[in-house]
Amino acid sequence: MAQNPDPTLELSTSKGVTRSLDDWLTMHPLCLIFLPGRVEGSQWIPVAERIFATFGDADCTCAFVVAGPEEVARRILGLAEEKWMTFVDPVGVLSAGVGLTQLPAFVYLRQDGTVVSAAEGWDPREWQKVARAVAQSTAWTVPEVRGPNDPPTGTSWPVKAA
Repeated sequence: MAQNPDPTLELSTSKGVTRSLDDWLTMHPLCLIFLPGRVEGSQWIPVAERIFATFGDADCTCAFVVAGPEEVARRILGLAEEKWMTFVDPVGVLSAGVGLTQLPAFVYLRQDGTVVSAAEGWDPREWQKVARAVAQSTAWTVPEVRGPNDPPTGTSWPVKAA
């Protein structure tokens, strides 16, 4: 069940920039796609890119969160790691901090660090609800989450937290 994370939690990008979650939320809310730190996580890149393409100009920051170090994020995301902000969560601190137990996940954090909406595991209907919450909050268009060749509904992996 989603919970509000500790705003002082240190969060690093795949480029090595580290700040507190509160600092990352200073300018915009965060629209986060959490991926498992395994090759299968790459299956959700097209899903995330559909979402990010719509919200890219909205009043939110779209980003991946990969359950692993920088090298794993680069290997899973490929060119998407260069295109979109990517956070790394090598020991599951952020995933656990927002109360996730299954990945992939889609989480929308307001600027005050409150979880507005979250979906765990791959259920396109639940992810669509998060997309609607982002769109409503940002007064933006709602993306169509589901697409052709998406992974099967129900696919997920447990969060590995330290």
